[in-house]
Amino acid sequence: MQAYDVLTIGRSCVDFIIVVDEFPQENSKMPLDSRLMEAGGQGGTSACCVAKLGGKVSYIGQVGDDTEGQFCLSRLRAFDVGTNFTKIIPKGKTPVAYIIVTKSNGNRTIVYEKNSLPRLNIKNIPQDLIFNSKVIMIDPETTYLIKDLNRKLKAKIVYDCERWQPDMEYMLKSADFFIPSSEFLDSTDLFDKNEPFFKKIIQLNQMVKNQLIITSGENGAYYFSNNNLYHVEVPKVNVKDTIGAGDNFHAAFSLAISKKYDLHEAVKFAVSVATLSCSEYGGKNGIPRFHLAQKVANKLLVKKVAAF
Repeated sequence: MQAYDVLTIGRSCVDFIIVVDEFPQENSKMPLDSRLMEAGGQGGTSACCVAKLGGKVSYIGQVGDDTEGQFCLSRLRAFDVGTNFTKIIPKGKTPVAYIIVTKSNGNRTIVYEKNSLPRLNIKNIPQDLIFNSKVIMIDPETTYLIKDLNRKLKAKIVYDCERWQPDMEYMLKSADFFIPSSEFLDSTDLFDKNEPFFKKIIQLNQMVKNQLIITSGENGAYYFSNNNLYHVEVPKVNVKDTIGAGDNFHAAFSLAISKKYDLHEAVKFAVSVATLSCSEYGGKNGIPRFHLAQKVANKLLVKKVAAF
């Protein structure tokens, strides 16, 4: 069984992206600037990012035996992602997403189709594949798998946290790297909406057993180390859209961990890749090569925010 730097597990879908000058008002008409079709989904996008950066990666997920599923597989293979264990579901429907990108500011609005494909079963993933991977990246749609993963694994578990999911309590205790976006802190089920940002980070850090990292879009990333809170700002990039930026952050971070980067260097590398990926439309077109990403990362500064 081939050893992989990163094993990504999660969603694949097809993104239909349209670019408009300004976000449309309800019950109105406007011309579009451009459009494109790309394979998306957190797991699929992350896998392609790892491969573009030169890592050995296998994607574990499911697609339907439809045109959209064939397109997703073709894009994964175009990036040299391992797809031997990607399951094709007979008569299955590969989900799609419709994304409006506002040209003036690069913001994206996503309307996505819920996945109707059956759940992944950990028993259907070869154990040798799991044990021979350095890092296993789990996306939000496959949070439930954490209960069945053998915790005697040598692999580090990186979790892409989007919103509160069933079995999240297991993930909080089990993930080696718990990485939500700052939007997760807006959950009124977990936090008082009136509490300040940094107080919410401290509270979440107390819930997470291992390492917490917060991605915060154009504000970079925050993380704890030795009871200190650190911040990495984003590099200056001409942003076209932010599609896939979070997925690419998780991918780059996972690859950095597989290469045994220390925490500070891994976060800088992930911020670099995520930001550079915003320079082109779609989640994959702007992913940089490894040397450019590392060159930009080397210029980023790590700043201590506070000590606790």
